[in-house]
Amino acid sequence: MTEKLSRDNRVILFILILGNFLCLISETVMNVALPNIIRDFHTTTSAAQWLTTGYMLIIGVSIPVSAFFIERFTIRQLFIAAMSFYIVGSILAFITPVFSILLIGRMIQALGTGIVIPLVVSTLLTIVPIEKRGTVMGIYQVAVLFAPAIGPVLSGLTIQYYSWRTIFLGLLIAAILILFLAAWKLKNVLETSKPIIHLPSVLLSTIAFGGIVYGFSVSGEKAGWGNPIVWIALMIGVAALLLFVRKQIRMKNPMISMKPFRSSVFSRSLLVMFFIMMVQFSMMLILPIYFQDGAGLSPLDTGVLMLPGGITLALTAMVGGRLFDKIGFKPLLLVGLILLLIMLGLFTTISSDTTTGEAMILYAFFTIGVGLTVGPATTLGLNQVPKELNAHGSAISNTLNQVAGAIGPSLYTSIMAVVSQYVMNHQNASEIEGMTGGVHAVYYVALVFVVISFVISLTLKKRDQYAGESNH
Repeated sequence: MTEKLSRDNRVILFILILGNFLCLISETVMNVALPNIIRDFHTTTSAAQWLTTGYMLIIGVSIPVSAFFIERFTIRQLFIAAMSFYIVGSILAFITPVFSILLIGRMIQALGTGIVIPLVVSTLLTIVPIEKRGTVMGIYQVAVLFAPAIGPVLSGLTIQYYSWRTIFLGLLIAAILILFLAAWKLKNVLETSKPIIHLPSVLLSTIAFGGIVYGFSVSGEKAGWGNPIVWIALMIGVAALLLFVRKQIRMKNPMISMKPFRSSVFSRSLLVMFFIMMVQFSMMLILPIYFQDGAGLSPLDTGVLMLPGGITLALTAMVGGRLFDKIGFKPLLLVGLILLLIMLGLFTTISSDTTTGEAMILYAFFTIGVGLTVGPATTLGLNQVPKELNAHGSAISNTLNQVAGAIGPSLYTSIMAVVSQYVMNHQNASEIEGMTGGVHAVYYVALVFVVISFVISLTLKKRDQYAGESNH
């Protein structure tokens, strides 16, 4: 007999997903606003990019610590603290007279986001019956996938008619409303304990994820992989990560338990999620850059180009979640990945002659593939995690998600830059021809990651869908 989700639990999930949606909009809402901010504060492009890079960095550093906070404090305490951070950050960003305070405001916003993201998944895994998890995870994936896609559209519209400060005013008002709703309706459903925070683990995870996210982020800037800071940051990050994992395996009460990785289904599923999120995050960056620089589209027009894909992504994620519970993960994964292969193949033929309408349709079909893939892969992986490790499974999944968001765009942007330069230098090509060659190279690399994901998906068996049920 299938358990039903109580009304109180539905309200809790609604509030948490709403907060999550708002926080994730903030990840990409600055992308379109950067030129105006650079002009208003007379700052450099590399400094302004920290409004986005820094935001991702703080989230990447704070999520690994989340398992400790989720076990130590109640949902209500954590969510209200997170939204309070977000509100303080939004106020600072809205009223700031100088760039440095705007940057600090963004970092404080990110602290709130880093608490909210894993809190949603951990709560979802605890209160949603396993037979309903695909459906609810599909609704959650709307926030994860649609919010970053809609961010540039909202900021493009706002900047067209108002100032970039109005973006923060809108975020602030929304956050205050969500905070009041949480204070009124949010109840605690997770058990709390008194875990002791292990400071060496916190330090190692901060250096590890901070170094990796920072290294890849800097690689996307002008100097690219030729910048020694990139390699130093990545080497330090990877070394710290290896030490962190080793320490967690040996500890009796680790900050993040590595036990979920004992399930090869968990590892393979999250690897598929990681690769596809890398492709999706980079698509949201590469396409706008190409059509703004190559086709001369305005930020607003570029936002409109991406909008149908964002809507399609949200709808597909919801439908995919429901189908996960009805027909299982395997057909969804395979159909989604085949669709991605076809669409990326078509993207390798785009040029400056490609119309906005054609690009819009291609991107919309691409997002159907993403929507059918990411949600089922994530849900399948998390279904392998025993109940007592939900906070840890959530922390792992969300950390990988954020790292994919940092690695994907930076890796693909640097590939585009290197190939563009090569085409211009060796083929006597124009800037737009060079850029087209760079974009084609990006999609060929993306195809490789999708092929790998497809091969991994073939190794997953239908019986794996609820393999973790016996642990619950």
